Amino acid sequence: MKKLLFLLLPFSVFAAKPDRTQVLQQMHLAKSYFQSIWPDVTKVIVSPDRTRPSNIWTRAVFYEGLMELYKLDPKASDLKYMEDWGEFHHWSLRNGLKTRNADDQACGQVYLDLFDLKADSARIKPIKENIDNMVATEKANDWSWIDCLQMSMPVYTRLGVRFKEDKYFTKMHDLYADTKAKLYNQQEHLWWRDKDFIPPYKEPNGTNCYWSRGNGWVFAALARTLDLMPANAPHRAEYVKDFQDLAAALLPLQRKDGFYNVSLTDESNFGGPELTGTSLFVYGMAWGIRSGLLPASKYQKSVDKGWKAIDSCVQPNGFLAYVQGTGKEPKDGQPVTKASVPNFEDFGAGCYLLAGSEILKSK
Repeated sequence: MKKLLFLLLPFSVFAAKPDRTQVLQQMHLAKSYFQSIWPDVTKVIVSPDRTRPSNIWTRAVFYEGLMELYKLDPKASDLKYMEDWGEFHHWSLRNGLKTRNADDQACGQVYLDLFDLKADSARIKPIKENIDNMVATEKANDWSWIDCLQMSMPVYTRLGVRFKEDKYFTKMHDLYADTKAKLYNQQEHLWWRDKDFIPPYKEPNGTNCYWSRGNGWVFAALARTLDLMPANAPHRAEYVKDFQDLAAALLPLQRKDGFYNVSLTDESNFGGPELTGTSLFVYGMAWGIRSGLLPASKYQKSVDKGWKAIDSCVQPNGFLAYVQGTGKEPKDGQPVTKASVPNFEDFGAGCYLLAGSEILKSK
């Protein structure tokens, strides 16, 4: 009877779990590699098309991951790296306090978390003023691409929690609902990146185009929002349902090697390993299991496979392989290979650190 029970239990029960010490070492390795090539937090980011300040969204995502690592394994040098960055930018946003661009607001997630570590009003005043400007208007069509959800929703959530004001949750939902109405496929429970990919646009194999990292941004945004939202916050139930529906849609799309294709439903369109989308799915699913929103019996095997896949991308010097550069669709930043260097290395490291943080938090 005991032998029969053993055979009937799901494979995930017996799957090897990641070694926590090794996970932490890998996270520090990837983090240290990036810090070694960007030791100066004030240095502008120069690319072929233009020069950008270091508080843009790509760098903000790195700091989001670094913040989660710091919470689990605090290092004074990492705290200084984050604080020096915020102080250099006077805790403000690219394009100023009147910007409505979600990409500009992403840095606010880290500013607000750093405020929690040291309640200095300078750290919170600019991002609060910026979001208050948004709240004061009825305009709600600013998030016209799904990346916006990850860049901005956690900012509204943090403000709503810290100031105990539902106006932030209400405005966040107004923005979210507009994006959802336009870019969410209610039947397939996946998200088009922006209006350019709504049918009749199709992938080469005839399926809808669902970009891996874009759906990863949505998944992470919902996790980072639900993680902090009070149980009675407005619209929480809707976010829970959308999170669970997206998780269920993603589960069968995972490749045998643990990765997800950059084109979720068409492996023929630049198929191959890719770290960022896979990292965000690992992050979201691991958080969902830990929070009780996703059953471990159904999702843990996927998390373990995904972590094994992205962890294999960490090279001996900490460089992350298979990172698709910035863009909005499968063809961008190609070819994505073991040796290819993306146009921005920061956000890939941030996605990896976010995934690792939830692996470390898992039971």
